[in-house]
Parts: sequence; C-alpha cells; structure tokens
Amino acid sequence: MKRSIIFSFSLPLSLLLVACAPGHDTAASLHQQAPVAKINTQLAHTQWPKNEWWKEFHDPELNALIAKALADAPDMQIAHQRIALAEAQAKMAVAAGGPQLDFSADAERQKMSAEGLMGPFAETDPAAGTTGPWYTNGTFGLTAGWDLDLWGKNRSQVEARIGKVNAQKAEMEQTRQLLASSVARLYWEWQTQAEIGHVLTDIKQKQESIIAVDRELYQHGITSSVEGVVTDINASKTQEQRAEVSGKMKAIEARLQALTNNTSVTLTPHPLPKIDASLPPTLGYDLLASRPDLQEAHWYIEASMNDVDAAKAAFYPDVNLMAFLQQDALHLSDLFRSSAQQMGGTAGLTLPIFDSGRLNANLDIAQAQSNLSVANYNKAVVDAVNQVARTASEVETLMNKNQQQQQVEADTARVVAQAQARFHAGIIAGSRVSEAKIPALQEHIASLTLQGQYVDATLQLTSALGGGYHHG
Repeated sequence: MKRSIIFSFSLPLSLLLVACAPGHDTAASLHQQAPVAKINTQLAHTQWPKNEWWKEFHDPELNALIAKALADAPDMQIAHQRIALAEAQAKMAVAAGGPQLDFSADAERQKMSAEGLMGPFAETDPAAGTTGPWYTNGTFGLTAGWDLDLWGKNRSQVEARIGKVNAQKAEMEQTRQLLASSVARLYWEWQTQAEIGHVLTDIKQKQESIIAVDRELYQHGITSSVEGVVTDINASKTQEQRAEVSGKMKAIEARLQALTNNTSVTLTPHPLPKIDASLPPTLGYDLLASRPDLQEAHWYIEASMNDVDAAKAAFYPDVNLMAFLQQDALHLSDLFRSSAQQMGGTAGLTLPIFDSGRLNANLDIAQAQSNLSVANYNKAVVDAVNQVARTASEVETLMNKNQQQQQVEADTARVVAQAQARFHAGIIAGSRVSEAKIPALQEHIASLTLQGQYVDATLQLTSALGGGYHHG
C-alpha cells in the first residue's frame, strides 16, 4: 500500500521533470590565473595592509589634503552611492525569496447584463435573492504567498547581489587609493618645484652679482663689454626657468583644488623625503593580493558564477504556496457577516516546457558574462604584474641615479671649496667664487629633480602594490 502511494506521487513528479525545457551545453568556464601560487585572491576587506600609507611621510599638510579629497571628492561620493545601490539591490533579492502577506480591499459598483452569463441577477427576484440590476460588491482580506525555491534560484541571485556589493566596496577602495596617490604625487611635485625655484633664485642673485662686478670693471676700462654678454644671457635663461617653475606650481595647485573639491589650495614648502638606500625586503608580487582592483574583479567572478547557478535553476519547476482569508459579498451590507467569509490555499507549480530558447539564451548570457569576468580578472593580474615590475625597476634606476648625482654634487662642492680658498688667499676675486657656485647650484637642481622623480616613482609603486610597501 505504501509503495503504491509513493509510486502514485513519484510518477507525476518524474514526468514533470522530464518535461522541463531542455538545456544545452554552455561554453567551458575560463580559469583564473595568479602571478604566484601564494596569492590569496580572497583577502578580506579589513585585511588590506596600511590603507593610510601617506601618514608615513609625517606631513600634516599632506594628511589634511588627502583627508579633504577622500571626504569631498566627487569620485568618492559616486563610489559611496554605488555601494548604497548595490546593498539595496541585495536587500531586494533577499526579500524576494521570503514569504509575503498582503492586505487588500475593494468595492465595485456594477450593473448586471440581462443577456449575459449573470442574467438572472439583472432581475429583482426575492425568492432567488436577486435585487438587480445594480450591485455594490465588496471584498477585503489577507493574501499570503511563498516561493519555496527548491532549486536555489533565489538563493543564487542573493549570493550574486552580495558579490556585487563586495565588488563595489573594493571599487571604492580602489578610488580611495587612486585619489590619495594622485594628491600625494601632486603635493610632492609641488614641493620639488618649490625647492628648485628657491635654488634658481639663489643662482639669479649670484648671476646679478657677477653682472654688477663686470659692469663696474667695464666702466673702469678693465674689461670689454663682450665679456659680460654670456652672463647676461644666462641670467635671462634663469629668469625663464623661474617663470616656468612658478607656472608649474600654479598648475599643480589648480589640479589639487579639483581633486580636493576646494576653491583654493595654499601650500608651504617642505623638504623632500629622504631616499632609501635599497628597496624594502617586503617587496614582492604576493602583495598584489592587496590590490583593490583585483579584489573587485574577483568578486565580480563570484557574482557571475552565482548568476550562472540561478540561470541553471530556472530550468526546473517553481513551487509556490498561496493562501487567502477574505470577506466577499455582493452587497456591502452583507460584507461583515460570517457567511461572507471565504478562505483557501493553493500549491502552485510552474513548469517550463517550451520557451523558444529563452532559458538557454539566458544561461548562455550568464555563462558568457562569467567567462568575461574571469578574462577581465586575468588581464588585471597581468597588468598588475607588469605595473609592479615596471615601477620597481624605475625606483631602482632612480635610486642609482641619485647616488651618482650625489657624487657629482660632492665633486662640484670641492670646486667651490677650492675657489673659496683661492679667494681667501687673494688670488681671485669674489665674483669668481660666485661663478664656481653656479654650476654647483645647477647640479643641486638636477639632484632635486631626481629626488622628486624618485618620490613619485615610490608613490606609483605603493599604488601598484595596493597600499604601502615600505612598512613592517
């Protein structure tokens, strides 16, 4: 008897499952690649190292600029709103899978047709209980429904939405890092130009001193006017360089105003950071796991895989439970009678049999989107590795150049020392000491330029590694 009952229920269910819309094979899934096996692409958001790497410069002015950019920049506002939208969509997906209870009420005034199906109600017949042709029908009550989600379609959609929320959070972190890096690079470029401008001012003063001496010698007939021409030309070139530096500083200030969403930016000169003797020992591709853009790409893969699962579950039947408890009466005066009460329950089943290929097309779209997400991740990994390799090489090259330039500065300093010694011995005039100092100052400008380039390269490397590499 039990076997016959089980058979009687299992046979219709088997037939229903066999009758489902046929699915076809989809494209093979792509595989994620990683630069090294140790990279953990599932690094949690709270584990990213040194998000506030710029504070290691111990520069309050730089900290204030970056804080202003992160608080008020339009890009950050957009990122925050994208997260809010993704979270709201995830909440909607969660709510869609739960039970639903609605209250509804309506009243309808209608005239019955004597020639229609309800013709007898168009007449007034006390024996039949009809008082036609006009009636005021009223209904109110509760309606409940619940999609059982036996195959996990709704759950997969929820997981996909959660993955997109995490991707948006990673995108916001990427925006945060790019903003901080851009502000820091512009800030130290301004500081570099400020120091170069200070040295150019010193050079201009010495050139003017030499010109004054040459003019005095010419007025006394000691030298010809030709001898001072070269110094005059060089002084004009120095003035051009000062104007160029001033223009660069103003342009940087304008860019900082845009990044910080501020009407004005006033900076004060600060010394450039010191150059490290060697790259930190913690530098390695395993730090790529900290890159927000790779985290974002990873979460999009997770979301797309859940979308594929949801598309596959759509081939199976949906089972819905529905129930209602209502008051329904043909006359409003009878609406609240106990005899007007009606209730019922329904177990509904929706089975896709023939849909002209819609479900298969939806599955193909989900699978293609998943493969596209994997391909984007793989490209992001390759680009990240190349970026780190390129910037690390640039940092090392600039480090060597700075060391060589320090030696050049040391050599020019000896020339200046010799000139000063000869001046104190009465062998040469003081203007010749100034002439000896000008090449040394020009080499110092070269040193400042290289130092600024080194700082900029380290900031690019910091950004390439996802947030700080010179910390313990």
